[in-house]
Amino acid sequence: MSQKTYGYIRVSTKDQNEDRQRIAMREFGILDRHVFMDKQSGKDFERPGYKRLIKKLRPGDILVTKSIDRLGRSYEEILEQWRLITKVKQASIVVLDMPLLDTRQGRDLTGLLIADIVLQLLSYVAQTEREFIRQRQAEGIAAAKERGVKFGRRPMERPEEFHSLCEKWRNGQLSARSAAASLHITHRTFLKWAADIPSD
Repeated sequence: MSQKTYGYIRVSTKDQNEDRQRIAMREFGILDRHVFMDKQSGKDFERPGYKRLIKKLRPGDILVTKSIDRLGRSYEEILEQWRLITKVKQASIVVLDMPLLDTRQGRDLTGLLIADIVLQLLSYVAQTEREFIRQRQAEGIAAAKERGVKFGRRPMERPEEFHSLCEKWRNGQLSARSAAASLHITHRTFLKWAADIPSD
């Protein structure tokens, strides 16, 4: 069976454009029908395109991707997929943005060791950077809250008839559920609004 070369493209959302990755695949000489693509985040590997590609891989085949983070978002996930492709499937990986991550070359012990070391270092750096970004975001949100910045959805405007219905509810003339239904809000929202208004 002849060796085949496949490409894998992933964009994080349906709004992102995959043209840059697709052009790179064509420049490498990969046929369009051998390029698999997913338009969703890399938070897990429940991706149809990626799954089809992994099933097709045979020993000696080559998988080409633009950058290492197309394989996953976390250090553990990237390493797991790398081992699956190179060790279990016995295929080669070419990462276009990182020439050192090309297991077609130097398939001896030294060449594979160098690729593994580079991969682990890159994966660690990528994950550390994501953690720093999350930390900075959390610190920014905390600082904004201290300045009085409000987050989340704007509170729903209370209809004019709320106060009269609330009064009837407090006097026992109306149930909370009936009052909520009249206002087209949930029972829970009505009780929350009522709790914000001091009773006479």
